[in-house]
Amino acid sequence: MAKPGTVIGWKLDRAQRDELLRRFPPAYERPDADHVTLRTDAAADPLPPAATARIVGHADDGQGLEAMVVELGGTTDRPDGSTYHITWSLGEGRRARESNDLIRERGWQPIEPIELSLSPARF
Repeated sequence: MAKPGTVIGWKLDRAQRDELLRRFPPAYERPDADHVTLRTDAAADPLPPAATARIVGHADDGQGLEAMVVELGGTTDRPDGSTYHITWSLGEGRRARESNDLIRERGWQPIEPIELSLSPARF
């Protein structure tokens, strides 16, 4: 896992996050729904600009890991080869970084797109 402050990306607007969690109740006991990662190991990299994005898909392994797929700049493909996403909820013993594996290995189901307002952040 990346050290705090070495990951850059975007945070969800807090009011919109609350609204989305009501609209899509977390499947597991630990809601996350916090951010979209652009790059890890990015302590010296500048923050990206603010962005408008869309949630376009959902993935759930049925075993404690749920994620929403995000389209940013017309693509769901992150520069590192993974997929833009928001870890939505986690069950006991699960970690947010597992979302990349879930989406890559099991794919995702499209949903009606939902606009997002994202603010640049380092975390």
